[in-house]
Amino acid sequence: MAVSGALWVAFVSIHLFGNLKVFQGPEAFNGYAAWLREAFYPLLPKSGVLWALRVALVVSLVAHVGSAAVVWWRGRRARGPHRAKLHGLASWSSRLMPVTGVVLLLFLVIHLLDLTTGTAPVAPDGFAHPAEGTAHAYQNLVASFGRPLMAWFYVAVMALLSLHIAKGATTMAADLGVMGRRWRAGFTIVGGILAVAILLGNAAIPVLVQMGVLA
Repeated sequence: MAVSGALWVAFVSIHLFGNLKVFQGPEAFNGYAAWLREAFYPLLPKSGVLWALRVALVVSLVAHVGSAAVVWWRGRRARGPHRAKLHGLASWSSRLMPVTGVVLLLFLVIHLLDLTTGTAPVAPDGFAHPAEGTAHAYQNLVASFGRPLMAWFYVAVMALLSLHIAKGATTMAADLGVMGRRWRAGFTIVGGILAVAILLGNAAIPVLVQMGVLA
């Protein structure tokens, strides 16, 4: 569970770097999207890198969700009449992990239908599919976040994602067998920094579209 979660955090962090190109304008963002489809061609087939990433992410997602289900079921079977009681932030963050996980899984499906496959009615009207050597990622993104419901849904999910990452980082060190308070504290700090960066960087995009800054 820790390894598959770490792979997804790495992907989300790299994805954030690509998303930030939207602030450079349509040409930069569309150019980045087109490059992803043809990366390392002709050494690799066109879209080869994308499909390799998709396969790796799907495998990691299945492993992560499956591991979460096993851990939850084992916990249910193992607990006795005297349950451990957590208080404060530790209690809320632990209880929210399954909830945020389910919401993130739902969001992943919606996000793919919205900005990858362009499937109606999730995708905006006039969704433009990429053509040979070209992409319309910027226009599709602005059209999608131009809808208030989708924009604020995205912001809310980014808040939940940041909570999921921050809490996951606090348990990842123990799950991976990392010993020592300093090392564990390092995991927590890095996870917190990534969580804040992902929240601020990604959530800023729909907010600025709604404000008319990105158009």
